[in-house]
Amino acid sequence: MKPMKPSKFNKNSKLKTKKRAGPGFLRKKSCRFCRDKVETIDYKDLKIMEAFIKERGRMTSSRYSGNCAKHQRQVTEGVKRARHMALLPYVRL
Repeated sequence: MKPMKPSKFNKNSKLKTKKRAGPGFLRKKSCRFCRDKVETIDYKDLKIMEAFIKERGRMTSSRYSGNCAKHQRQVTEGVKRARHMALLPYVRL
C-alpha cells in the first residue's frame, strides 16, 4: 500500500491552504430616515417606497438598504399597504 498523500481535506495534512482574503473594510450604512430625523414613513410617498423595492418587485433587506430596525419595519409595512392599495405592484416582470 502506498502512503497517503497529504491533501487539503486531510486534517493531518502538512500542506498549508491559502485563506481567501476578506471582503475588506465595509463601511456601515447609516439609516437615511434617522439621518433626516423622519419619525414616520408614509405609504403614499411612492418615491420613497420604490427606492426599497428591487427590480423584480421584492423588498430590500435592512442589510442592503442600511435601515435601522425601526424604520425597516415601517418601510415593510408601508410597502405592504401600498401594494394592497394598488399603488405598487406585487411582482414586476
